[in-house]
Amino acid sequence: MKLYSRGQVIFFSVLSCLILLLLALGLGLLGFSPKKNVGTEPEEVSVTPEGTDDPFLSLNLRQSPYTALRMGNGGRPMADLLPYTEDERENISIYEKLNQAVVNITTETVAINWFLEAVPQQGGSGSGSIIDTRGYVLTNNHVIANANKVFINLADGSQHEGSLVGMDPENDIAVLKFEPGGVELRTIPFGSSDNLKVGQKVLAIGNPFGFERTLTVGIVSGLGRPIQTDRQHIIRDMIQTDASINPGNSGGPLLDTQGRMIGINTMIYSPSGASAGVGFSVPINTAKRVVAELIQYGKVRRGWIDATVVQIFPALVRYAKLPVNSGLLVSRTLRNGNAERAGIRQGSEAIRYGSSVIYLGGDIITMVDGMETSSLADLYSALEDNKPGDRIKVEIVRGGKKSTLELTLADREELLAR
Repeated sequence: MKLYSRGQVIFFSVLSCLILLLLALGLGLLGFSPKKNVGTEPEEVSVTPEGTDDPFLSLNLRQSPYTALRMGNGGRPMADLLPYTEDERENISIYEKLNQAVVNITTETVAINWFLEAVPQQGGSGSGSIIDTRGYVLTNNHVIANANKVFINLADGSQHEGSLVGMDPENDIAVLKFEPGGVELRTIPFGSSDNLKVGQKVLAIGNPFGFERTLTVGIVSGLGRPIQTDRQHIIRDMIQTDASINPGNSGGPLLDTQGRMIGINTMIYSPSGASAGVGFSVPINTAKRVVAELIQYGKVRRGWIDATVVQIFPALVRYAKLPVNSGLLVSRTLRNGNAERAGIRQGSEAIRYGSSVIYLGGDIITMVDGMETSSLADLYSALEDNKPGDRIKVEIVRGGKKSTLELTLADREELLAR
């Protein structure tokens, strides 16, 4: 048997106590925390650095205090979460901090009865994220489309009538506002969709089938998905996820593991109408650009080529003996407009197709702002993020030869209103 001296016994005893003390502090079992000021309320956090030119940051949104979502930091004591795995603790922490910032949106619509009287009736429902403590809510446009009234239901059970700040059907985004009435609101912090990776973990909070503030977990299944929502509009760069998204989840946040919103849950691909593991979210960077416009102007201003174009189709290719099989034929240009000044030529030979008149002989647009344009939906998509006054490059085919022109975009709303 090996004998130890008194000094060695004391040394190893002290060393063992220090090791146990450090382990207890690391696990949070001692509940040690830095000293806090007593009697002071946390201040609202501004997301705006001074001197920025970013339209979204210049909104100076007021968000509730938010720190990195680490266990034992202002939430449930670490000892209470020890029975759970690290992945489960992450889910629990994010949900407990942010679920109150997700609202349930219900609508009221108006129908006409047999006596031709306007009768209110219950509309659809969806989800939304509180993005500002003054009562701004971010959701999908289709959640509140055709609504006569919009109601925002909070986690405390209170219901508030909301008003529409602005909507953008092209990206299926809408911003609502309600008066909190002294209620202290939680907000969802904004992240970025620039550096997402397929396979990274994501979380979705929403109200599927009316079950309020439901959490589902999955991964990013795909990136850059173009989804056509109607004949003219394509939402670019959609995030595909296998996190369960069902009717009622629309408008809710898609979160990363830091609890930051990286997307707006928008639609699912499913033969049955229920979740089949293929859901799509509008990327948050698109939403931030749109939100800045909606809050400032109540609409999204977009640029447009001031010309009437016709999507090329096989019968037109054969009849006019066009040199390409796809693209946009320039039928007419606005007199003294930006397109005419840039050198784009209109057609001169008028033909009738159904109820429309098409002028043949004009340029054929094949690419706009670096994006191939074989359809009208492609043109809308290419110019979705451009503003009036922006200068873009347009590739055309004239006499069988390709060339590139540069033109200044006009205001789309003004052109289409003529």
